[in-house]
Amino acid sequence: MQYRIPNEVAKVSSGLREAGFEAYLVGGCVRDLIIGLEPKDWDITTNASPEHIQAVSPDSFYENDYGTVGVKTGSEDSRLAIIEVTPYRTESEYSDKRRPDKVEFGTSLLGDLARRDFTINAIAMDESKGHLIDPYDGQKDIKDKLVRAVGDASLRFNEDALRMLRAVRFVAELGFGIDGNTATAISENGKHLGLVSRERVRDEFMRILNSNQPMNALVLAQQLGILEYIVPDLIRGIGIEQNQAHSYDVFGHNLRTMQHAADKGWSFDIRLAGLYHDIAKPETRRRSDEKDDWTFHGHDVVGSRVTKKALEDLHFSRETIEKVVKLVRWHMFFSDPEQITLSAVRRMIVNVGEENIQDLLNLRICDRIGTGRPKEQPFRFRKYKAMVDQALRDPISVTMLNIDGGRIMEKFHVKAGPVIGWALNALLEEVLDNVDLNTEEYLDKRIEELLKLPEDELKKLGEAGKKRREEAEDEEIKHIMEKHHVC
Repeated sequence: MQYRIPNEVAKVSSGLREAGFEAYLVGGCVRDLIIGLEPKDWDITTNASPEHIQAVSPDSFYENDYGTVGVKTGSEDSRLAIIEVTPYRTESEYSDKRRPDKVEFGTSLLGDLARRDFTINAIAMDESKGHLIDPYDGQKDIKDKLVRAVGDASLRFNEDALRMLRAVRFVAELGFGIDGNTATAISENGKHLGLVSRERVRDEFMRILNSNQPMNALVLAQQLGILEYIVPDLIRGIGIEQNQAHSYDVFGHNLRTMQHAADKGWSFDIRLAGLYHDIAKPETRRRSDEKDDWTFHGHDVVGSRVTKKALEDLHFSRETIEKVVKLVRWHMFFSDPEQITLSAVRRMIVNVGEENIQDLLNLRICDRIGTGRPKEQPFRFRKYKAMVDQALRDPISVTMLNIDGGRIMEKFHVKAGPVIGWALNALLEEVLDNVDLNTEEYLDKRIEELLKLPEDELKKLGEAGKKRREEAEDEEIKHIMEKHHVC
């Protein structure tokens, strides 16, 4: 089978071979090529030392403990700008379950592949010949859509506990399942994830949430007993029955809310907020005799505090924490357009931030689907969205003009009074017809002409301008309503 290899990659590997060294593509890029995906990055392994790699590719850098040299290609494509080249490696014990006690460079490709995590990542390619080296049947596992550890799964996970979370991540990203022996080893060794830094866990967690199937991966993590090392607060929702509006327990609802954000291709922040939005329902649940149902008063407030603590524990950025906490805090906004006013909508926009209001609305859509309801946006919600657009829209008014009452009084020596309002409304009507007239030069000239008119004539022009403004406002609102199908 022919594989498309970028020139930048082929140039680096061929340069090593021309210098007398071995060079193979390896790892995720080979896996993705076999699957038919576009690799996100490219890795080459070789029997050359870091010093020899740099001698072959002078425009490179080497600043790590693992022998990896970054070769700069000059490509404008970020995926090809730097090609990582790593010597064959053999590794010692992993006493901390996180990193090898020491790293030694090897001389054998097969020895290097033997230390890798999963069979699907233990395939090498000589791209010059299109030849694959696959000692662990990784191609078969790709065909069978299985994540299988290389050799002894328990040994692999004791070397680096994060590999267990990587296995779950591949389920999310590739839609694969996990081999039975590998799954058993994860269940038996899951506790070692407690030794992994929260930053490394966070990075895998982010990749899971940014995948197409994050729900499947997190359900699998719970079944394998490692969810407590990723999102421990989520587990508390298992089996927590909700009120009659919900078809799922709190756990299932949070997962489905997050998954719908993934289905829509929405941002990481919405996915994360969807996962945490009802995180505090277990501790706020009370039985209402009056309603003969469960209530969860204050779960949004409590949930925002729980979310903040959890995201800080995972060392998310301050910007991510602030935004997601706001979305969780305000996700219960009252959206009945028959009972709220535009001023109430404006207050909500202030609470969550104008830059976040669309994400909050999208979170509500996900929340609704997460309950088991089939319809994303019923009429009342569409009408609320139209009200948000109205609240965000700059109203059509004389403030749009490049002149104001203060300037008129100062430049033309006019006292405050209705004359100024009439003149401004008359100007606005002209600008609505032709926005090119909204310049200081034209407006100064025109205002001078208007101020010379008899008051009754100026009043007539001003009232006509005011009527035109109101008509334009009505037309804009009509377009907003049509956009949201609430006419």
